[in-house]
Amino acid sequence: MSDFVQQQNAVCQFSSSDAWVILSPIEQSIKRKIEAVGTPLKDWNINIYRGVLTGYNDAFIISTEKRNEILANCQTEDERQRTAELIRPILRGRDIKRYGYDWANLWLIYIPWHFPYQFDDSIQGASEKAEKAFKEQYPAVYSHMLQYKEPLSKRNKAETGIRYEWYAMQRWGAKYWDDFSKQQIVWIELSDEPKFAFAENVTSVNTVFFMTGEHILHLLGLLNSKLISWYFRHCIGTTSGVGTNRWLKYTIEQIPMAPTSVDLEIMAKEICQHYSKDKDNKIDLLVCHLYDLNSEEINYISSL
Repeated sequence: MSDFVQQQNAVCQFSSSDAWVILSPIEQSIKRKIEAVGTPLKDWNINIYRGVLTGYNDAFIISTEKRNEILANCQTEDERQRTAELIRPILRGRDIKRYGYDWANLWLIYIPWHFPYQFDDSIQGASEKAEKAFKEQYPAVYSHMLQYKEPLSKRNKAETGIRYEWYAMQRWGAKYWDDFSKQQIVWIELSDEPKFAFAENVTSVNTVFFMTGEHILHLLGLLNSKLISWYFRHCIGTTSGVGTNRWLKYTIEQIPMAPTSVDLEIMAKEICQHYSKDKDNKIDLLVCHLYDLNSEEINYISSL
């Protein structure tokens, strides 16, 4: 045993600020290059949020058939247009895959606190004025929500009917609601492999993280790559009790991201439009070159 340890040993260098990770010499070299080339994601011009929390999905998340029914019940064309804007495509964690998602034809009735006066800062707490306006301006939606009033009213007792109205979502992204219309990277917390997808003009539930900001396609290619997956798993990431990676905001923000590459953005855009393993492999190779890996290090990452 002692002979084996002497033959297989590797010297690992630690600084006081580093997490203690045991790596082979080639892995140490790869880690150093990633950290030398990249800038932590938290220092990029991006924002990371969670999706909305309805508190009772049966009322807020509807099928295409139910959406069409609600729109058909609108009394005027003006009401129909306003109602259509209120009902948005919704993504769940199970819908997300690498680079894209399989939309389940589900919609979210997006009702903020104090709707339709959600931007009136003078309103504090549940508002009868807001409910009256909601009923008058959106009668078809109000009628749909009314059938769920009892279970909706039984949500968080410290908030429902006190801080916000019974018909409003529990958390609607008050500080970032407009980010849902922007280009996004969406992902779920628990996944063995990176599953970051591109999305736009779609709202997600609270089991989904999403990122907006600059160079979204470039960052998407990096986050889905084998190299960054290796770095996350071995150097900074955390796992669940059964070993599944936890892609949390505070850990993802630590990933050193390589400087922007037009080639990577183009390739990421193409793979979002049509996924193929060949395109995925080409992105992996390009990412390795962006971090200045040599041929031996590239072969090591490619073999994983």
